[in-house]
Amino acid sequence: MDLNEVVIESRPMFSGRIINVRLDTVRLADGTISTRDVVAHPGAVCILPVLDGNVLMVRQYRLPAEKPLLELPAGTRHPHELPEVCAARELEEETGYRAGSMQLLGSFYVAPGYSSELIHAYIATDLSPCVAEADFDERLELERYTISESCRMAAMGEIQDAKTISALLMAAVRNSWKFEL
Repeated sequence: MDLNEVVIESRPMFSGRIINVRLDTVRLADGTISTRDVVAHPGAVCILPVLDGNVLMVRQYRLPAEKPLLELPAGTRHPHELPEVCAARELEEETGYRAGSMQLLGSFYVAPGYSSELIHAYIATDLSPCVAEADFDERLELERYTISESCRMAAMGEIQDAKTISALLMAAVRNSWKFEL
């Protein structure tokens, strides 16, 4: 069965600092015409920094969630910026650490039903301190949790950020991390 859709018209609806929204008219493989709301996003990274058996996370207020959330360091890619360059930059900005080793865990779409945002998740090890220069409009608290605590909090719903849950799961499976609920 052919599942492809062909865009036959695209109408810009909103242009913002990070995202653009458009209404696409599409033709399905069987000829049916429909519309799709699309949030165009440049892509992002998240980094799982491991230091002395601890995961470094940041707590920051998220306006859409209307509360502070515990998350892995992350950020939006600049135009034409390679994901690994963005990951190194965001790690330094948000944690004050530089990675000696950064390995891709995997990539995933945040909400492919309406958004093009693709996040590349990395695990960062061999960390050394550096100067943290957070973005002017970010207020972050750096927190440390054992690998076991981090995985348990994700599994029990104490961490509500999808990119953090996804990266922890990928790392836990890849590294055979054990944790108790």
